[in-house]
Amino acid sequence: MASSLTKDSASTSGSEKTFFGHPRGLATLFMTEMWERFSYYGMRALLPLYLIAPNGLHMNPATATAIYSVYVSLVYLLAMPGGWFGDRVWGPRKTVAVAGGIIMIGHLALALPLQGTFFAGLGLVAIGSGLLKSNISTMVGHLYDGPDDPRRDGGFTIFYMGINVGAFAAPLVIGTIGENVNWHLGFALAAVGMGLGLVQYLLGTRHLNERSLVVPKPLSAVERAATLRKGMIWLAIAAVFYIVTVVTGIYTLNWILVPITVAGLVIPVMVLTRIKRDKELSAAEQSKMSGYIWFFVAAAIFWMIYDQGGSTLAIFADSSADNSVLGWDFPVSWYQSVNPVLIMALAPVFAAFWLALNRRGKEPSTIVKFSSGLVLVGASFFLFLMPLTIATDGHKAAAMWLVAIYFVQTVAELTLSPVGLSVTTKMAPAKYASQMMGVWFLAVTAGDCTTGLLSIAGVDLNGTGIVALQAALAAAAGVAIFLYRNKVKQLMGDVH
Repeated sequence: MASSLTKDSASTSGSEKTFFGHPRGLATLFMTEMWERFSYYGMRALLPLYLIAPNGLHMNPATATAIYSVYVSLVYLLAMPGGWFGDRVWGPRKTVAVAGGIIMIGHLALALPLQGTFFAGLGLVAIGSGLLKSNISTMVGHLYDGPDDPRRDGGFTIFYMGINVGAFAAPLVIGTIGENVNWHLGFALAAVGMGLGLVQYLLGTRHLNERSLVVPKPLSAVERAATLRKGMIWLAIAAVFYIVTVVTGIYTLNWILVPITVAGLVIPVMVLTRIKRDKELSAAEQSKMSGYIWFFVAAAIFWMIYDQGGSTLAIFADSSADNSVLGWDFPVSWYQSVNPVLIMALAPVFAAFWLALNRRGKEPSTIVKFSSGLVLVGASFFLFLMPLTIATDGHKAAAMWLVAIYFVQTVAELTLSPVGLSVTTKMAPAKYASQMMGVWFLAVTAGDCTTGLLSIAGVDLNGTGIVALQAALAAAAGVAIFLYRNKVKQLMGDVH
């Protein structure tokens, strides 16, 4: 870390150390996020493979996909209460420290060769990730002098590079050890990664802005007591319910999976309905929320397909792909490094491309970019039909088919995801400005829960029929948004 620190000639003291010209606290948050993503994506790359492996939990692909989808959806579903804890209970700095500890303990639980501790570990990692996700980004913002600080966008760009560095390295290290040496040793390495991130975070907190220690809207004593009471009541109800199912011998894994997937679909609808029906919103804000629902539904369809890159595609690669290049075999988990390395390579290209078009007055609108992302992610699954067709009668599909699918999905992500984040902040009602990023994450939850429900229902997501159906759905959604762009644009009001 020290080698990355430079002298800021613009500093008032002339000797204050910075991180690539940014506040030194950015180095602390960069490294924390990098190690957390290293642990998260490393474990995620192993998860579906371990679930189906004969020397793992030896589950069928449908169950493995359901568990994977439910896990990913939980991470994003818990981002909203995670942000709430940072705003109302602990403050961002303490919340991230607690989150790091929970994530590390979760990975250690995964490292134990017991099915019960394995699922407990998944729950802990999801809880910790939800707590960390919203609050660490908030602390990055605290490092700068408000939204008009010229360094702010660059700081977030550097921070997000940490995400992709960790995501790229994780499958190469954790995936290799997990697949080729021992699954649980791979999960243990994820714990080591989070441990390193937590240690350097605690050592570097002195460089963070003091605002990260503040609880912005602390709960009153009455609110705290009421929240604790409600939480304990719901926890007791859940505990009694599951104890009864276990004692009576009717418990199966679906008793956990089905309620979570249903909640992951119902909660986003409830949240959007509550905001839309808020009578305190102005007519313009109501209109923008109506327009935003179009983007939200489309985004859920996008993430439903995109996130299968770690489950459906990985399971296909494990059983039906020739995972080699020029005669050199590589672990299946390495496919999960393709997206982050492409993100790092293509993101600057896209940024420059949009800027060049903007200067000429030809940059596509938000609606056109969004619809293009949907059509592209649909095209990635139409492309998936090729290796599915090849991999019959004992034949193996070439690895480059999968690389091509990940490439198309990455281009789709770069077209849709930044636009989705931007339009969420622009269309957010003033009353819900701080909550709307959590609402955007709920689109990921809804998409993954749809995948989870399909898997629980026994649908073979590696079947050509369902793959073609999903591809057509995404393409149709993209075309629909484009065709109704004038209607959506009208609802968006002054947002362009």
